[in-house]
Amino acid sequence: MKAYRFLTGPDDASFCHRVTAALNKGWALHGSPSLTFDEVTGKVVCGQAVVKDVPEKDYVPEMKLGEL
Repeated sequence: MKAYRFLTGPDDASFCHRVTAALNKGWALHGSPSLTFDEVTGKVVCGQAVVKDVPEKDYVPEMKLGEL
């Protein structure tokens, strides 16, 4: 199975730590990061897609992808 996640968060160190944690759990970057400005909060929001091959699992919609 190939799993896909799109991580989002504020443009700060916590977002970088979330992406780093995913990479250290076997996830790989997929495409370029994205940035947008949230006019309501006045903050920049980051996004980064990550993918992971999980050969021992079959996909089911109920699975928690963050726990793979």
